Amino acid sequence: MYEELKKIIGDSDNIVFFGGAGVSTESNIPDFRSEAGLYNARQNYGMSPEQMISHSFFMRDTDTFFDYYKKNMVYPEAQPNAAHIALARLEYMGKLKAVVTQNIDGLHQKAGNRVVYELHGSVLRNNCMDCGAFYDLDYIMEKANCEGYIPKCEKCGGIIKPDVVLYEEALDEGQISGAVEAIRKADVLIIGGTSLVVYPAAGFINYFRGNKLVLINKSNTAFDERADLVINDSIGKVLGEVTAD
Repeated sequence: MYEELKKIIGDSDNIVFFGGAGVSTESNIPDFRSEAGLYNARQNYGMSPEQMISHSFFMRDTDTFFDYYKKNMVYPEAQPNAAHIALARLEYMGKLKAVVTQNIDGLHQKAGNRVVYELHGSVLRNNCMDCGAFYDLDYIMEKANCEGYIPKCEKCGGIIKPDVVLYEEALDEGQISGAVEAIRKADVLIIGGTSLVVYPAAGFINYFRGNKLVLINKSNTAFDERADLVINDSIGKVLGEVTAD
């Protein structure tokens, strides 16, 4: 299977990668929907992760939102893993045209990818809800351990909101159109580290009209039967091996 994927990559100069949480878990960023994530949210806050990072909860209980968000959604020490590095290498080689990601950690850019569509936003960008002033992640994390701390704008005093798509919020139209266009034009679509159950993002693969659909995930997905190649293994291991010199 690895040799087949290597050939698919070798024969194409128009690849798009679509990735999910499994790409980041290999950088020690937990999936908040995992059993441990669900337990943590319910045990410590009495709610589900989906409730904790919803727009209505952010507006209603902002200090508790930030307490959960900084402890469970932000991992500033995380580094790109073998999958990120392999994808950056493929872009440098002119083979990979875009990365479409459901992750919010910015690790694809940190590895070197330049064309990245972040469907769910990024923890690295934060803006004042009143005046729009930009703040980096360090500003949000400045008082990470202070209970009840809400990041406020130094210019107008407004609340600073992470540029992350919360539950009940719509995806960014620019990111959607860019991702859809890249997938539609791709000759090869490689999907990795996602079970393809989160919509509307998972529905994006329906726009693919190319020749080869590849699925790399540790467990089976509902789209396996549509794929030309399915590899049930670690995304970092697979991409690392097939892109090695």
